Amino acid sequence: MNMQFHRKLPIPMDIKAQYPLTEEMTQIKKQRDEEIQAIFRGESEKFLLIIGPCSADNHQSVLDYISRLRLVQDKVADKILMIPRIYTNKPRTTGSGYKGMLHQPNPDEKPDMLKGIVAIRDLHTAALRDYGFTCADEMLYPENHRYLSDLLAYVAVGARSAEDQQHRLTASGLNIPVGLKNPTSGDMSIMMNSIKAAQSSHTFIYRGWEVESAGNPCAHAILRGYTDFAGKNVSNYHYEDLVKLSELYEASGLENPSAIVDTNHANSGKKYLEQIRIANEVVYSRKVNPDVKRLVKGLMIESYIEDGAQGIGEHVYGKSITDPCLGWEKTEALILELADKL
Repeated sequence: MNMQFHRKLPIPMDIKAQYPLTEEMTQIKKQRDEEIQAIFRGESEKFLLIIGPCSADNHQSVLDYISRLRLVQDKVADKILMIPRIYTNKPRTTGSGYKGMLHQPNPDEKPDMLKGIVAIRDLHTAALRDYGFTCADEMLYPENHRYLSDLLAYVAVGARSAEDQQHRLTASGLNIPVGLKNPTSGDMSIMMNSIKAAQSSHTFIYRGWEVESAGNPCAHAILRGYTDFAGKNVSNYHYEDLVKLSELYEASGLENPSAIVDTNHANSGKKYLEQIRIANEVVYSRKVNPDVKRLVKGLMIESYIEDGAQGIGEHVYGKSITDPCLGWEKTEALILELADKL
């Protein structure tokens, strides 16, 4: 094989033993899991906001952001339940660029996967311990999920991964909601097949074990827009798109018809300020159609402390080094505005 084997990494059980949760933290996670799953089962009318930086690039600034989110969460707790985004591994279209804290705990230094595993567990643990938040991460590498399985509230499977067998089958064995994004081609049948696979039971190989999954009834759709044959971004968050998805769910017989709308990526054309308008349009669509209201459980929003994005090495505190994000002032105003309209 044309690769160098640097070292054998610790198994998840060993990392969890070195960096354990307290009983109080375990109970907070259990309570939040129940609240979040009640939303996907249609037993709670609270609205989800899966919100935070495009990538978790810096321990201090991410926790600073989450501390601010905590204060706003308390103000809107009767209507909105927030799941902070702590995205620690990033898919790269061509394989180049910053791959996230898992690869590079310090974006200015070379990759170190062992330090990365410890760093991402430490960050998710701090969010739970210090602010009472269990968070969301992207399941880029299915075999790595168990390093964080006792911490995460929500998992997203990206547009390029939703067709992958291992992602679908691993999603079927998780006991937290898993959102499967529509593929970059926009083919909704692929996304619906992914959800069906994730809601079903399977026998497969996971981390060297033969395992049998129970199926995940809270596996659901994430609408993130797509790219057409000419390379143009096409959105799929409009009223007509949501009605169509509701009809697809009805025809599918899947459990707990649910969708999260991603306000950035191809839906916004990565024009981060458009997220404000998109979020408000989706909330309005829910108001005028009870089927859409039942379907759309929340929004995914990319926001950080500072507006926009920067290059690696610029060192602007709290500014994204991947996709551009809404800054804090606009984020807080948007959350309060959405709460008033729900």
